[in-house]
Amino acid sequence: MDRLVMHVDMDAFFASVEQNDHEEYRGKPLIVGGLAGRGVVSTCSYEARRFGVHSAMPMVRARQLCPQGIFLAGNYRRYAEVSAAIFAIFARYSPVIEPLSIDEAFLDLTGMEYIMGTPIAYARRLKAEIRAETGIVASVGIAPNKFLAKLASDLDKPDGLVIITPEAVRQVLDPLPVSRIWGVGRKLDAQLGEMGIRTIGQLYGTSYEKLCHHLGEHMARHLYELARGQDRRSVAPRERAKSIGKEVTFTEDLQCAEDAERVLLDLACKVGWRLRKAGEKARTIQLKLRLSQGFKTYTRSRTLPEATCYDEEIYHTACALFRELRIFRGIRLLGVSTAGFDAGAELNLFHDEAKKENLYAAIDKIRAKFGEEGITKAQLLRKDKRK
Repeated sequence: MDRLVMHVDMDAFFASVEQNDHEEYRGKPLIVGGLAGRGVVSTCSYEARRFGVHSAMPMVRARQLCPQGIFLAGNYRRYAEVSAAIFAIFARYSPVIEPLSIDEAFLDLTGMEYIMGTPIAYARRLKAEIRAETGIVASVGIAPNKFLAKLASDLDKPDGLVIITPEAVRQVLDPLPVSRIWGVGRKLDAQLGEMGIRTIGQLYGTSYEKLCHHLGEHMARHLYELARGQDRRSVAPRERAKSIGKEVTFTEDLQCAEDAERVLLDLACKVGWRLRKAGEKARTIQLKLRLSQGFKTYTRSRTLPEATCYDEEIYHTACALFRELRIFRGIRLLGVSTAGFDAGAELNLFHDEAKKENLYAAIDKIRAKFGEEGITKAQLLRKDKRK
């Protein structure tokens, strides 16, 4: 059975909710994000984008580019309400839904031909229902797999509807810049450019052996398959995790507290990113430490007065637990995990908390595009000894 995947993405979601709820904002440049100090743009309306404003831009710069804009801190409770309504509509159109964020998801349409009629008519009905019930405009991509469907939804924004058939894959992919492939950031884009590869078509025409030679087998396989429009990932509904964590085993035992705390910082950054990506905040932080001698394992945990998803709070708690253990040598494994998710924990839009939210919004935008290693703390740049 041929696979068929739909990707649905709301256009300028936060700004669209504000414009739908407030008639006086419609047709005007509107910017949502952190308004104090070093705040950044979370999203902006298409009217603001004409002035060069974009997500993750420092708010100071956005005000310079668009001084006449409407600047809002955002109503995140309201955004969550509209998101819930949109996902309820998704459930009418597919039994298999994979959320990607508050405003986008994959829907598996495989085997639904007799129910939906033509894919384009089905997508039009979905878009119309979302707009009628929530006032939000969605862009839709339909294709044989997730990579192509997500790419398609972004080709004709706003209010787009693009279908990529198997026969049209080359026609669509070949002229696109290679940076449109997931995982190709600035560094890899520059490296591919040095190899004479600037478009997906040029990547398609490059041998697997050459890619392996320059990029290594793992990245070569990733690029080789996506350049051919191949993506074997299934649409996978996500159950709410009971815990989120990360651990690492070392090829050589750690022998000092400084090295261990550097690892804990790296782990805390990754766990914080995973929490925010899952839309969770956790009250309980757990440290795991294993010795090489006898493989003895220690776990310690602490419950915080308020749930968090911030790297530094996770790190400081993990470090405190580590120091209380007073084990600094012969460390084979370290892990940091979080639990006790607080469904009622909400975004705090005041003072220092707002600065944190906006800082992490910018960090997470980079990691969403380039992966967990897309941005890191300066003190983590030294090579480590992990397996």
